[in-house]
Amino acid sequence: MTFAETLKQLPKVSHLAGLNLLDADGAVVATIENKAGQAGSLAVYNHLAQIHGAISPEAARKGLELYGEHTEDARQHPGKHPNIDRLIGLMERGETLCVKQVFAL
Repeated sequence: MTFAETLKQLPKVSHLAGLNLLDADGAVVATIENKAGQAGSLAVYNHLAQIHGAISPEAARKGLELYGEHTEDARQHPGKHPNIDRLIGLMERGETLCVKQVFAL
């Protein structure tokens, strides 16, 4: 299944302005906004948070599956897909990020 096909099956995120990703100390380490170029990642991360409660190494592994063909491209071109790179890093380091939804007004 392609990433575009996968996105059609994920819960909609039109109610979100974005997501803040927080480290173990509660500091925001990244934000994924609901805008062109990030909306797909917003849907993936939101789905992972709903299913797993956070972006754990296990959730990251599932996220890489959801990104489909983009995961291999990210592995071959580090920096090209920062939201995928983040999942790879979480798996490698065994880290977990908390997710805080930012609702659209």
